[in-house]
Amino acid sequence: MIKHKEQRVGVLVDVSNMYHSAKNLYSKKVSFKEILAKAVAGRKLIRATAYAIRTENQEESPFIEALEQLGFEVKMKDLQIFAGGAKKADWDVGIAVDAIKLAEKLDVLVLVSGDGDYLPMVSYVQNTKGCLVEVMAFRKTCSSRLIEEADDFIDLGGSKKFLIQHSASTDKNKYI
Repeated sequence: MIKHKEQRVGVLVDVSNMYHSAKNLYSKKVSFKEILAKAVAGRKLIRATAYAIRTENQEESPFIEALEQLGFEVKMKDLQIFAGGAKKADWDVGIAVDAIKLAEKLDVLVLVSGDGDYLPMVSYVQNTKGCLVEVMAFRKTCSSRLIEEADDFIDLGGSKKFLIQHSASTDKNKYI
C-alpha cells in the first residue's frame, strides 16, 4: 500500500490486546514507541489514542505517563470484578465509536489490535467514511478476517523492534 506524507493518520491502540498478545506469545512487553513510529510512517498524525485499563492498585500510572510523553491521549476504564472473581474490561465499543467519529478527519485509520470484534467498524469506516484502515497486530493472535478486511496489515511479530524484554528496572522506558 502506498503511504504518502500528506495522509492524515489516526492511531487507536487497544493496549490490553497488545499487552496480552506480547506477553502470551513472547513473554515480552510491547514497544508502543516503535508501534507509533511505524503506524505514522512519516505521515501527518492527527490523533493517537491508547485505550487502557485502570487496575485496583493503580500500578499502571508510570506506564500511562510514558504513553502520554510519547504523544498518546490515554483513555482509561476501570477493571470490573464480578461476584465469583471474573474480571472484565474491554474498550471494543469505545474504540469503535471513536474510530467512526474520527474517520471524517482522516485518510488512514491505524487500528492496533487483532480483535475480530472490530470487523464491523473496519468495514463501516472503509465503505461509509472512505477511510483506509491499516491493522497492526501479532499475526498469531490476530483475527484472519481482520487481516483480510484491512487495507494493510503489519505483523508486529515480524520484527523484534516491537518487543521489549520484561525488566525489573524502575526506568520509565521499560513501559514503552
